[in-house]
Formats: sequence, C-alpha cells, structure tokens
Amino acid sequence: MPIIGLLREEKIPHDNRVAFTPLQCKWIQEQYENIKIIVQSSSIRCYRDEEYRQLGISVVEQLNECDILLGIKEVPTDKLIPYKTYYIFSHTKKAQPHNQKMFQTMMDKSITLIDYECLTHDDEQRILGFGFFAGVVGAHNGMMAYGERTRLYHLKRIKGLSLNALINLYFGLKLPLIKIAITGSGRVSKGIIEIMNLMDIQEVEPDEYINKTFKYPVYVHLKNADLYQHKINNNYIREDFHAYPQQYNCLFKQYIPYTDILMNGIYWDENIPRLFEMDELKKSNFHIQTIADITDDINGSIPCNIGDSTIDEPVYGIDKLTHQKTSPYLPNSIDIMAVGNLPNEMPRDASRYFGEQLIKYILEDMFRKNSNSIERATILNKGKLTPTFNYLSNYTKK
Repeated sequence: MPIIGLLREEKIPHDNRVAFTPLQCKWIQEQYENIKIIVQSSSIRCYRDEEYRQLGISVVEQLNECDILLGIKEVPTDKLIPYKTYYIFSHTKKAQPHNQKMFQTMMDKSITLIDYECLTHDDEQRILGFGFFAGVVGAHNGMMAYGERTRLYHLKRIKGLSLNALINLYFGLKLPLIKIAITGSGRVSKGIIEIMNLMDIQEVEPDEYINKTFKYPVYVHLKNADLYQHKINNNYIREDFHAYPQQYNCLFKQYIPYTDILMNGIYWDENIPRLFEMDELKKSNFHIQTIADITDDINGSIPCNIGDSTIDEPVYGIDKLTHQKTSPYLPNSIDIMAVGNLPNEMPRDASRYFGEQLIKYILEDMFRKNSNSIERATILNKGKLTPTFNYLSNYTKK
C-alpha cells in the first residue's frame, strides 16, 4: 500500500498551508482503499494535528515510512529524506541561487523532485497554484494601503478571515473616485477581480479608462494584448510574444497618468519589457500612488519592487526622486505591497482549493507509470536531471 506523507513546513519564515485538509485526507482514504495518508505533526499548520486525528488520520513525528511526501515550500537540506519522491514548490526551475544547495542535496540523496509549478495540462495551462488567493489578499492589501495613504477610508486586515467573511467586511464600504489598473490574465487576476466585484468597483474598457471621467470607482483589466506591441509589426501574437518577448514594446505608460492604484498580476521574466522604468517615477504625470505587486518579482515588471515585504508589515515606500526605501504613506513616495506568501493570510481556504485540484487532476497519476503531467513536472528522477530540465546542468555543479 503506497503511503503519502504531509510534510511539516520548516522553511523560515514558516508557511502554514498544507496540501490536503483533514476532510480531504479522510475522503481519499475512503475512496482509495490502497492509499494511506499520514501527517507530520506541526504546531503552525492552519489545520491542527487534532483536526486530523479526529477524522482517523495518523499524525506522527517522522515520515520515513512514506513513499511520497507532499509539502508546499522548499525543504531544509538537513530534513530531506533519501530516496523519497517530493512534491513541492521547489523554486528551482529558473536556477534560483538561494535553492541551489537544496537541489544539489536532493541529487546526492537520490530524491525524485516533482514541482507543482511545472504540472500542466496538455495545452500547457498550469494545473495547481495558489494564485487566486494571492490575488484576493494582494488586492485587499492594495486597497487597504491606498486607504491608509489618503485617509479616505479604512480597511481591516484580511488575516485569518475566510473568503465568505469578506462580504461582511466590505459591507457599507464607500470608496472614493479612483481608477485601478489590473494586469494579467491568470489565476492572480481572477482573484483581484473577485475583490473588485465584492467592493462594487466597475470594469471599464481601456479607451474609456483613458478618455473618460467617472462618478464611481472603476478598474481596467489589461491583458497581454493590451500591454505589448511588436516593435516593427505593431501587433500582438501570443505565440510570438512568448518566444521573442524582447521584440515587443510595453504600452502601459499611456495608463500611468490616469491610474491611482496598480494591481500587478502579470507573468514576467528578464526578457519581457517592464511596465515602466524607475525614471518614470520622477515625472509629473506619474499619477500612481499605490502598487500591489502580487506576482512579486523583485526588480521585475515593477522596477520599484526592491524586495519582499511581510504579512505583518505588507507595505513600504519608495522615494520618487532618490529611489530609496522609506516608510509607507510619505508625501513624496509611492507605496509598494510586495508580499511573497500572500495566500498565508487565508490558509484554510487556500489549502482546501489546492487540495481539490490535487485530488481532481494529480492524485491518480501519482501512482501511474506513464503520466504526461507528472513526467513534465519531474525535475529530478532518483537524483538525476530529466531531459526536459537538462538546461539546469550548470545549476547542479558544486
């Protein structure tokens, strides 16, 4: 009987999410008599040990008997168990330097690494992710920051609330006449738009956003086709953009003079043009006061994201002239919300959703010999790079 173990999150700062909730564990064991799930004891997990025990799920200190280990974030090198199969967000596919030691230790210990981020359907759409809840929390925090800056309204923190509870939180909220630009077309932007709807902020078209004034708060949803244009052909072709993004210009500058809040949910890598450059901050028409950089790429699509903020202190300022980090809400600064673990503010809802997707699309494939989705996401097979990830060969060298 294969045994799945739910890892205790031990990376600092701690993550309190989990791959399967107690009810999901119970359902899996009832539906699949050949699968057993055990849970590593944790004092910080959003679901308490006792909640698992009450439903008949074993809670233990060590997971050595498990075949497959499911976590969320990276695993400290001294906690890696040889010869096991790990499903985590490893943050290694871009050869991230801070995780190189973990990756090399996995190789030394003949570990099989399957990265949630690389699990895709046949059409290359990602299967798993917490992006929706990152969008929800990030949008709330962005709106909260703008309220604190302007003193025109006040929002409580979202921490610990459920998605349903937000309806009551926003009841009676009266917003000023603001314009909000939302970028991206994935799960993150869907979460942002969920908050826009709950706050009764109306969507308008890009041309209306630039050319009209409104007597109510509005947002514009800018997808890639609205943001990027080929330098020569003046068009946007999705496949071409993904292959040659450096051949495109970014069109976001035309929205800057009309935008109070920017909610950034767009994918970025180093070849994709930024939404703007740091010099833009000095210009008199740089109207943006608050940026929620929800995808949180340091010095990425938002160049004034100079580092992560935290759940406890989610907002910092950037001086428009000196580009130095400041306290938030100062007169000559722009406020940046750049929290890297936003879904941790709604961990139970986020974990429940993640587990549902894992059960629906991945669980049965975990035990099949030939699964395209699993094969595409396997970075290491028993400590060896798989062909898809051979580009990481230099990353493996000590």
